[in-house]
Amino acid sequence: MATRSQKFKDFVSEPMGNKTVTQVVSIDEELGSKLAAKGFDKAYILLGQFLLLKKDASIFQLWLKGTFGASSRQALQCATCLTEWCYTIL
Repeated sequence: MATRSQKFKDFVSEPMGNKTVTQVVSIDEELGSKLAAKGFDKAYILLGQFLLLKKDASIFQLWLKGTFGASSRQALQCATCLTEWCYTIL
C-alpha cells in the first residue's frame, strides 16, 4: 500500500468546507493559479468537476492534464485524493 502524506491524510479526513484548491493533494501554486484563473479556486469546485465526470479517475486525470497542463503524477495524486475523500466523507 502506498504511503500517504500528511497533507493527503488531513484532506481526506475532514469535510471540504471552504478549502482552497491548493489544499488538494498535488495541486501546487503554479497549477493552482491555472485552475483559479478558470474558476476552480476552491477544492469543492474541483470536486464538483470530478463528480460531473462521474468520479471516473481516468477521465478526470485526462481533463486535468489536457486543460491545465498537470503532470501525470499530479493528475493521478489529485484523482486519488478526491476518490478517497468521496469514499471517506460521502
